[in-house]
Amino acid sequence: MSSLPPAPGARVGFAVSRTRRGLLDGAARAFASTGLRRTTMQSIAAAAGVAKATLYNHFRTKDEVARELLATELDRLLALAAGLPLADALAALSDECAGHPVLRRLAETEPELLAVLLTTERWPELTARLAAALGVDDEAAELAARWLLGVVLQPGRSGLRHRAAARLATVLGSSGDQVT
Repeated sequence: MSSLPPAPGARVGFAVSRTRRGLLDGAARAFASTGLRRTTMQSIAAAAGVAKATLYNHFRTKDEVARELLATELDRLLALAAGLPLADALAALSDECAGHPVLRRLAETEPELLAVLLTTERWPELTARLAAALGVDDEAAELAARWLLGVVLQPGRSGLRHRAAARLATVLGSSGDQVT
């Protein structure tokens, strides 16, 4: 049985996505270290271990890097939660939000930028995607998202977060029984 060679561009596409992932990992390190405002394209490139020209081949601005990093992290977090029992999903998300180096840095030094990232135009998409990942309705996802934002701002202890996640899951699980 002979194997066919990869389609033209297949290896290039993989290399591009690997490079892009490396750039985003470097951006996360740079943002966690100095915050969004003080991070430069040069510091992102340095944290990623690439030339600044390589970074500019993929991203035109620091804001574009930040948006892509946010979208990638959101995808990762929602994939983590999808399919888990509600209490476990909320506990896992709370641990990720509480320990996420970029979110922690923003919450501590640039909370106004955190608010901008969660503007009213982005909030409905975030809660809709959270609803799908958690298997809850829109109102339950809104409550869960607000709780998770509170975790970012004040992480507390893991055990307390996990107990709160279990309580919240109970409330969200019974919210469908309520008449409005």
